[in-house]
Amino acid sequence: MVFKRQPGPLGVGGPTVDTVLDAGAVRPGGTLSGRVELAGGTAGHDVEQVVLELVARVETAPGESGAGESGGGEPGDGAGVVAFGRYPVGGAFRLAAGERREVPFSVRLPWETPVTELRGRPLGLTLGVRAEPAAGGDGDRSDPAPLRVAPLPAQEAVLEAFEQLGFGLRSAGLEHGRIGGTGQRLPFRQEIGLTPSARYAHQLDEIELTFLAVPDALEVVLETDKRGGPSSGGGHDAVSRFTVPHTGPAGPQDWDYLVDGWIRESVEHRESYDCHAVFGHESPAPSPPSTPFASSTEL
Repeated sequence: MVFKRQPGPLGVGGPTVDTVLDAGAVRPGGTLSGRVELAGGTAGHDVEQVVLELVARVETAPGESGAGESGGGEPGDGAGVVAFGRYPVGGAFRLAAGERREVPFSVRLPWETPVTELRGRPLGLTLGVRAEPAAGGDGDRSDPAPLRVAPLPAQEAVLEAFEQLGFGLRSAGLEHGRIGGTGQRLPFRQEIGLTPSARYAHQLDEIELTFLAVPDALEVVLETDKRGGPSSGGGHDAVSRFTVPHTGPAGPQDWDYLVDGWIRESVEHRESYDCHAVFGHESPAPSPPSTPFASSTEL
């Protein structure tokens, strides 16, 4: 899925704008750098301000209308464009007719920015960066430049642990809405669908994984889609939350052991809808084929 293209010129005979990002992927909470390129039109324009905007293609539930811009998605595709960050990167200036000017920028991504690739392999998400120069009262924007986001080391370690434990990658998407009981800040969340290993195949249909990062820690939300028993009347979802520092688990635990503990606890708490655990300790408070995780050699 791609973004809709925006009109290039800022009005008839007005300047054109393009957003160019520096090469390579950025991590959540990391620095995104690049430049906004402006080219004057047939007449001079007063540019009031250059604003950079982060945008994402987000899936919406049927009947939802607040997730995307008007006309942001294909008819009936249940998706819209959501802005999740705005940064003023340039002040007022006069852009003469035919003049070319660059506005460099360096901004910090939100810690909850979704991950678009794993070991260099795209996950199928659409994030972008676009510039909005206010010129003579016009509010047109540049076409979004594709934004590549690589996982934080702790995020990658969690995914690798799931892989080592026999789980497969089924899907990755962005869903509108917030997860209750978490510190989520963005109006949408990333969900990574994992098919269960042979050990859990009789208990689980799928695990949906969501990362909610903050500067010093990573909150991991697991939503387990249970298989219904013969008298259960069907399966149900259980949500468990775990927190780990970016530096990894303390003490003798390794990532595989830690994540396996999370899975076991999530399965055991099948009736719980808001478990909150830190390092795997609770505090009060037929499946479609999966895609193998990318090989570690495919960087």
